[in-house]
Amino acid sequence: MARRPHWIFADQLGPHFLTPSHGGPDDDAPLIMIESRAVFRRRRFHRAKAHLVLSAMRHRAAELGDRVRYVHADTYREGLRKAVGSRQVTVAHPTSHRALDFVTSLDQVTVLPPRGFLLTFEEFADWADGEVSGRRLEDFYRHVRRHKRLLVDGDQPAGGRWNWDRENRRPPPRGTPVLDVATPHYPREDEIDQRVRHDLDRWEREGAVTFVGRDGPRRFAATRKEALAALRRFVTHRLPAFGPYEDAMLAGDPWMSHSLLSAPLNLGLLDPGECVRHAERAWRDGRAPLNSVEGYVRQIAGWREWVWHLYWHFERDYRHSNELGHHAPLPSWFATLDADAVTARCLATVLAQVRDTGWTHHIPRLMVLGSHALQRGWDPAAVTDWFHRCFVDGYDWVMLPNVIGMSQYADGGRMTTKPYTTGGAYINTMSDLCGACAYRPTQRTGDRACPYTAGYWRFLHRHRERLAGNYRTAPSTHQLGRLADLEELLENPPPPDAPP
Repeated sequence: MARRPHWIFADQLGPHFLTPSHGGPDDDAPLIMIESRAVFRRRRFHRAKAHLVLSAMRHRAAELGDRVRYVHADTYREGLRKAVGSRQVTVAHPTSHRALDFVTSLDQVTVLPPRGFLLTFEEFADWADGEVSGRRLEDFYRHVRRHKRLLVDGDQPAGGRWNWDRENRRPPPRGTPVLDVATPHYPREDEIDQRVRHDLDRWEREGAVTFVGRDGPRRFAATRKEALAALRRFVTHRLPAFGPYEDAMLAGDPWMSHSLLSAPLNLGLLDPGECVRHAERAWRDGRAPLNSVEGYVRQIAGWREWVWHLYWHFERDYRHSNELGHHAPLPSWFATLDADAVTARCLATVLAQVRDTGWTHHIPRLMVLGSHALQRGWDPAAVTDWFHRCFVDGYDWVMLPNVIGMSQYADGGRMTTKPYTTGGAYINTMSDLCGACAYRPTQRTGDRACPYTAGYWRFLHRHRERLAGNYRTAPSTHQLGRLADLEELLENPPPPDAPP
């Protein structure tokens, strides 16, 4: 039987996607890659994200040499026709509903099982037993740990505890602009990056596409070699400090001690199993404390895996969830990453980080960007699309559960037990962002009222009937009646974020 060509998508670039065993492509199958410009026309992506994706694809094609046919085309359909005509091809299970619908609509394509995750769909279904309602991340995370023998000794968790989260919520050290930790691995750009940047410039001049954000030096791995170097540097030099400060923020330190591996992971350049095994080995060898290692393993084997499986487990119309009835449009300054127009220092700082790098870590995403959108009642579908477009590690499967379910609480609690939003006090505790701000985190009203503090209480009041019945938010909603300035708060909107 003739070997069927295998089609590689841009987020399936690692060697583990080409292993023939366990439902992989044919042995030594010829390969095809398609660079479709239509992908960049559909959404106004961050320029750094477009650069990273094209750089990763072109680097991978260069590595594969004559084995791959790399096609430039307007659409995937056109590219497939150029590459193989009507021949039968295989492809690993895509990572979005839209891509899956497309490849399954083509008679010539055989879809193989997904790769790049720790559990198969069947293994998740066996655990969920048909429904995940009432089952939470912690239960799933422990299941994955047991199933994959991660940080376990016998049938017990390493160190006697499954969860070391209470050791991992420290505010940043006071009086220092950056965390005292080694810098991340920064890749070196090469001729491929130069050609990518030249092509993106040309596309923009021709009016074919438009982008947001800046395309500065590439900070994220675009090759397997770079990804492995970034993983080694993180585990060796940055992982020990990761746990205590994983929720902390510093205005002058966007990276803190985070790994910067989400982008190469989601491009398929790394396998999650090798990431968590490297971290576990560091603990067992005495090179990293257990709370840091467990915190990192939780992000990969817990949250990332959970989000992937929920994306496919929830019904197709989950993306249209809007239980809170939020319909306000995204303001232009937010949509275009105009951080200079924003007064609140925390929001301006984080928005500038997104503008300049296409990345922030999970707490600015959730508690600064997402919380602000939730308090203002912005359309959750528009917020989801913005996160998808503006983050280098953003894909549909990543952002749909993260934004609809967790950040915007638009599913009414199917994924999380409460809305994740707060006043300025949390930001003040967990960062150095409030000291030089024009607003005061303790003030709800007046010229110096913190937009987050005022926004938090207005949000609670707007949804008080729903939130009063939630055991996690009931105490806060009950405080509404005791606010002496409630009437003034409700009559005067929070300070404007930017000029109209």
